[in-house]
Amino acid sequence: MADASAGGFPDDYPTIDPTSFDVVVCGTGLPESILAAACAASGKSVLHVDPNPFYGSLYSSVPLPSLPSFLSPNSAPVPSPSTATSSSASHSAVHLERRCLYSEVETSGTVPESSGRFTVDLVGPRVLYCADEAVDLLLRSGGNNHVEFKSVEGGSLLYWDGALYPVPDSKGAIFMDGTLKPGMKTLLFSFFKLVESHIAASSSGDKEGEGKASGKISEEDLDLPFVEFLKKQRLPPKISAVMLYAIAMADYDQDAADSCEKLLTRDGIKSIALYLSSIKRFANAEGAFIYPMYGHGELPQAFCRFAAVKGALYVLRMPVTALLLDQEMKCYIGTRLASGQDILCQQLILDPSFKIPSLDIPSDVSDSNSPRKVARGICITSSSIKQGKSSVLVVFPPKSLQEQQAAAVRVLQLSSNVAVCPPGMFMAYLSTPCTDVFMGKQCINKAIEVLFSAQGSDDSEGHLETTSENIDNAKPMLIWNCVYVQEITQGTSGTVLSCPMPDENLDYRNILESTKKLFSDTYPSEEFLPRNSAPKYADDDSDSAE
Repeated sequence: MADASAGGFPDDYPTIDPTSFDVVVCGTGLPESILAAACAASGKSVLHVDPNPFYGSLYSSVPLPSLPSFLSPNSAPVPSPSTATSSSASHSAVHLERRCLYSEVETSGTVPESSGRFTVDLVGPRVLYCADEAVDLLLRSGGNNHVEFKSVEGGSLLYWDGALYPVPDSKGAIFMDGTLKPGMKTLLFSFFKLVESHIAASSSGDKEGEGKASGKISEEDLDLPFVEFLKKQRLPPKISAVMLYAIAMADYDQDAADSCEKLLTRDGIKSIALYLSSIKRFANAEGAFIYPMYGHGELPQAFCRFAAVKGALYVLRMPVTALLLDQEMKCYIGTRLASGQDILCQQLILDPSFKIPSLDIPSDVSDSNSPRKVARGICITSSSIKQGKSSVLVVFPPKSLQEQQAAAVRVLQLSSNVAVCPPGMFMAYLSTPCTDVFMGKQCINKAIEVLFSAQGSDDSEGHLETTSENIDNAKPMLIWNCVYVQEITQGTSGTVLSCPMPDENLDYRNILESTKKLFSDTYPSEEFLPRNSAPKYADDDSDSAE
């Protein structure tokens, strides 16, 4: 767990030996840590530095009292070298700057006296599918021996017409759902059977054609917008919303003619396949999702441990102040550390908080494209959204909160069973992608208003209409909350790799794809984290979620 209070830089820095590496990685966020592990596994010499005394960077889990310093625009200044080192005739030093990644920070309520016992994810809300590649990478690297997971055992809830409904995400859930009429259950059973038949036929390499006889969905249907395919299956709007936003995890309004991101049927089916396979993967996991004990900041540490076993050198509390520019070749060949020491390398990897000076155009122009944004919220509450459940996911489809809501809002509630807050207290994370900052924050605040009751509010406003006896109709009391906006930047390749920011998604799929692409662009002939590269542990158990 990160602690910003220990973030001061030392008066004297260690001298690093050797002074030349194949790869220098600056920042220990999840993409940087995975890339360090992949480079070390392929035999590269790796130096991995971080200005903080902890691992995780922008993917950290931090104590609640430290959160303001992380969200502050001036939270991560690049220090000047402690000793001046003159540039050589062959290279010069180009000073590094940090970009402001967080903005529009607003807090309300009273921070609990036990605030030090709350751990806040900078990437929340975030979970892992039991069957997704992030879990496979942990198994391949042996990282599963360093991270323990718990199920999101409360399942998912959908907000629809002013009420919370349980998400019927499996045949068992459909059968047990008392809110569904028999005809609707039959439709849902048929739809899941269609998806499972298509998955089975596709996995077996069946080339006997398409349609009901082969079990495969036709190419014509696969190229349809998923919302249109669901209409062809006669699924009503509420159940279509379940499939689109609670299972396939579409973000933007799929019914809008001008939607910026239309989900195709083939992609929707892939997401449903991942969801269904996740439900069945681990015998001791309830549902499709798992969450790491102590927060998501544990994941980068697991990959750093693997990289260290493979020979990577780690130096924390070591800021990078400048990039070394080869005057003749006009390319970056290393870094200058806060100690004043120059480190040469063939490949530089930086976390996304750095502005990479362009060699062709002024730095202010290279950063002019307006990045995507995500509005986030963090809440501390007195009770659970779903009675008797420690963790639960809530989905607000587009337009469910207000007519202007263009994207889904997702909420992840956690409790003391994952060691992120004291017993009897709960934490909830909210997020929604946004192009309009005001509208994004408004949607987050509206979701908070719907789910929670403010301290001192009228009891008549403290109830939420529900459709299940397991969902308490009394709103949890909101003790404290923070709403802010975060920039989203993509990874970029070159002599300096810039890693991706935490994105707006609930899982790590897009971040991992971007990370793998950065590796393959840099080392096209190398295998990304080979399956036989993990260290062996006597108590390895890959069939357990814990």
